[in-house]
Amino acid sequence: MNSVCRAAIILVLAFSLIAPASFAQQDASDLQRKVDQVFADYDKPDSPGCALGVVRNGEFIYKKGYGTASLELGVPITPQSVFYMGSVSKQFTAASVVLAAEQGFLSLDDDIRKFVPELPAYGKTITLREMLHHTSGFRDVLGLLLLAGRNFEDIHPTAELLDLLSRQKALNYQPGEEFLYSNTNYFLMSVVIHGATGKTLTQFADENIFKPLGMTHTRFYEDHTVVVPGRIPAYEPLTGNTFRIDWSTNFDKVGDGGLLSSVDDLLLWDRNFYDNKLGKGTLLKEMQTQGVLNNGKQIEYALGLFLSKYRGLPIVEHGGALFGYRTELLRFPQQKFSVITLCNLGASNPNSLSYKVADLYLSAQLSPEPPASAAASVDAHA
Repeated sequence: MNSVCRAAIILVLAFSLIAPASFAQQDASDLQRKVDQVFADYDKPDSPGCALGVVRNGEFIYKKGYGTASLELGVPITPQSVFYMGSVSKQFTAASVVLAAEQGFLSLDDDIRKFVPELPAYGKTITLREMLHHTSGFRDVLGLLLLAGRNFEDIHPTAELLDLLSRQKALNYQPGEEFLYSNTNYFLMSVVIHGATGKTLTQFADENIFKPLGMTHTRFYEDHTVVVPGRIPAYEPLTGNTFRIDWSTNFDKVGDGGLLSSVDDLLLWDRNFYDNKLGKGTLLKEMQTQGVLNNGKQIEYALGLFLSKYRGLPIVEHGGALFGYRTELLRFPQQKFSVITLCNLGASNPNSLSYKVADLYLSAQLSPEPPASAAASVDAHA
């Protein structure tokens, strides 16, 4: 074989090795440009926006900040920015309860009045499990605050909230009869954890979840005097591309909400849904077991998580909203693919944004898109 032939063969082999990598790099760049287009409305220096993390096989395949973390300081949003998580907090509260049960402090089938005797006896036992599934019948404590004419942004000590709940003469329905989302269920779990373990929810979650997973910028905010590095404010839009502040450092109620975290830290939490490193091994099964009503009907809500399908693929997710914060953590477990979207603008819709990102990356695996009226949705409770 002459030198010209050998050189030609070498060139062909080299191209065959380089071309797939370069095509894959091109595809990734194209996808990232399309993702940036999804967030184009927020990618401005004079607007609040969102932090995004796209995860596959336990690693980021794309992460970025869009918009401004603080309009006052002109600081950009990054994947390290710390957001108020709203109801995404509930899965961490549920995890804390399950881990406390593993350690023998409580049982998911305990009566809530074992730990919170201030609550009225409504004629039937209400279990922690029913509360975690939102089938307890308890009225929503946030709604009760509004009805009582109290300001969300004020400080509301646990004693005040328990007094408010203890005055409720009836449930919305008999325990186990219906599913009705109520923040009371998860607020009371913070009381249960404290009573059962002798530690606040912040302390228990820090020792059993955040530190073991290395989530160094995540905490439950139950002390309004604490300094939180990296925390960013939230905003509501006004006319003429202006904004007003919409957040509170006084609001330190936890359990149903109150978690502070970042895109970077939530990657570590997402990984654990495959690694199962926490506790004695029961956590993931318990958290992803859907509730069952008294009539035998299964509901979509498990423990702090919704389990359903999107365009033919199983999903596990939860969203959150309070003040101007909007959040979404969306997981496709079979694909080991997740989208984390955290926003500091009340007009944003991280639910919709997250599904649009998933549409781009999972286009070959998703079934044809349903009509808009049938599109998947997620709760956006505080």
